[in-house]
Amino acid sequence: MYLTTEKKKEIFGKHGKSETDTGSAEGQVALFTYRINHLSGHLKRNHKDYATERSLVLLVGKRKALLDYLKKKDITRYRAIIAELGLRK
Repeated sequence: MYLTTEKKKEIFGKHGKSETDTGSAEGQVALFTYRINHLSGHLKRNHKDYATERSLVLLVGKRKALLDYLKKKDITRYRAIIAELGLRK
């Protein structure tokens, strides 16, 4: 499995407030980004996997909604997570 408990703790520890704080917007955006990158790699190898393609589109939408919320609430946190994850080029 690509997403283990240890990997989740690492992501939330690095981008969230703590390893157990799974509700922070930054931690969730980082987790979604990790999952999006994994699914993108899968779709490069399996281009006819439409169920995965649909789930990828849904994940991107969720991440965008969280980023919009974060941008509206606190622009400095938004800019920090964007720079940290390298989402905007």
